[in-house]
Amino acid sequence: MLRSPSDELNFSIVLVNYKSLELTQTCLTLLHEKLQGAYVPVYVVDNDSNDASTEYLRTLSWITLIERAAEAGETGTVAHGRALDLALKHIETEYVFLLHTDTFIHDFHVFELMLAFCNGSSKVAAVGCLEQLDRGLPRTLWRLSSRFAKHYYRRTARALGVMARPPKPYKETHLKSFCAVWNVRIMKQHGLHFQMDERCPGYALQDRMIELGYCVKFLSPRTVFRYLDHVQSGTVSAQGGYGTQHRRADIYRQQMETYKSTRPIATPRP
Repeated sequence: MLRSPSDELNFSIVLVNYKSLELTQTCLTLLHEKLQGAYVPVYVVDNDSNDASTEYLRTLSWITLIERAAEAGETGTVAHGRALDLALKHIETEYVFLLHTDTFIHDFHVFELMLAFCNGSSKVAAVGCLEQLDRGLPRTLWRLSSRFAKHYYRRTARALGVMARPPKPYKETHLKSFCAVWNVRIMKQHGLHFQMDERCPGYALQDRMIELGYCVKFLSPRTVFRYLDHVQSGTVSAQGGYGTQHRRADIYRQQMETYKSTRPIATPRP
């Protein structure tokens, strides 16, 4: 962990690695650069990868590596949430930033920006973004309108007895954990965790926090993505979860090639 006696910050960072060596190397290399001179505990939970990514993490002296054994029957979402909860037991700071290994931090000020919303009120439980990328206004409006139409088409069809899929919410309502800050003190005070049901980690937690009278602050994608990049579903692409011709797999390859050409990834050092 990085230490600076004159600059101690009251937050930790947690990431979960699962068989994503290239992404994890890039993410941690950039993070290490941006945290120089600051004392920020960084916890990386390896989710039973047993591959080169695990070996790489063992070479890093500036992180706290937690190696977790997978449990039988776990899905990817549940495994990720349980890994976050394992790290939560170790955290002593008031706040924790959740990052994904496909989140690439370019500017340390993103942490200061998000913490500023927490420091202004004891009722703020979390700060983050509802979207996983900055689509821009035209694409955002098109996505919202098309999802709105699909949502109400399915509701109407099912009301008329026509076979149709259950309608999905047309608006995002839960923070995305690729970069989100949570108030650890509030969580532990109420005995809450990141994985509280079968949904994505933090979804049930957010609902429960709001029920308890706390609030969640949402930042626009335009604001958040000034400071970072996020390879949407990058970990799935890295593990071969999409076909080679899938749009997200192609985006993943393009973004990683860009990073390789402009920012060579440092080789592991003992």
